Amino acid sequence: MELRSLRYFVAVAEELHFGRAAARLHLSQPPLSRAIKQLETEVGAELFVRSPAGVTLTPVGEVLLDEARSLLARADQARVRVAAAAGAASITVGILGDSTDPRVTRLAVAFRRQHPRVEVRVRETELTDPTCGVHAGLVDVALTRRPFDETALTVRELRADPVGALLRADDPLAGRDSLKLADLADRRWFRFPEGTDPRWQSYWHGGQRREGPVVRTVQECQQAVLWNGTVGMTVLDHEPADGLAVVPLIDMPPSRAVAAWNQRHTSPLIRSFFQAATTAYAGGTAHTGAAGAPSLPSDPSRV
Repeated sequence: MELRSLRYFVAVAEELHFGRAAARLHLSQPPLSRAIKQLETEVGAELFVRSPAGVTLTPVGEVLLDEARSLLARADQARVRVAAAAGAASITVGILGDSTDPRVTRLAVAFRRQHPRVEVRVRETELTDPTCGVHAGLVDVALTRRPFDETALTVRELRADPVGALLRADDPLAGRDSLKLADLADRRWFRFPEGTDPRWQSYWHGGQRREGPVVRTVQECQQAVLWNGTVGMTVLDHEPADGLAVVPLIDMPPSRAVAAWNQRHTSPLIRSFFQAATTAYAGGTAHTGAAGAPSLPSDPSRV
């Protein structure tokens, strides 16, 4: 039973569709189907129930999925350790906004424990590039938030966080239990520079064109609200900075924290990083720093 065949099987099992799995693996569908058929022959049982709509796992397939994930994880760990022993293992991580986020700290501790010899380089980026340099090839993996241009990227969600309006604490709307976007229709918003991904801008501007000061960093978002009385959006579950308040926006979809990397550059080290990030993002308290712009995907404290 080859590791490559197991990777193919896991891709089909996770996508539950041969076409999507083939695209994920950068294969055409016929060789993928042949590889799964060969694996079924080796196992001696069908792994999938096939239908025009896709596939579902058989009971045997469910057992193999658990075993395959475990085997592949161990194989990945072995590759990383060998590379680290040879002095060749490193990873560059892009972080949107603020690397002091507690969930990022937990991730750093966990990843260092698993890979003590891997050199980790961190690149903190402004809010003008929600991919944190992945598209430009500046980082191996990014901790960020949707939405953005996902062309040629693998994007995996870490968690979803409700959002709220970021206001001055003395704003008349700051005492409300909740708000709708219409309540902010006549207000000036902080906004991102021209050329920023339009999907990103549209989400953080509530789907509307906004007027107001241009900002590039989390700190500038806060200062625009504090000094100018502008408004904006931020992730809800964090303590706002002094002089600011956050009120839930009940008609906005949640902000989705994600890990993203180039589809063609997936490595065992990136997969291990994502697994550690999944655990780090699964719980814990929110960040209590700046509010008002996309925060690190490691901790949904802010946008």
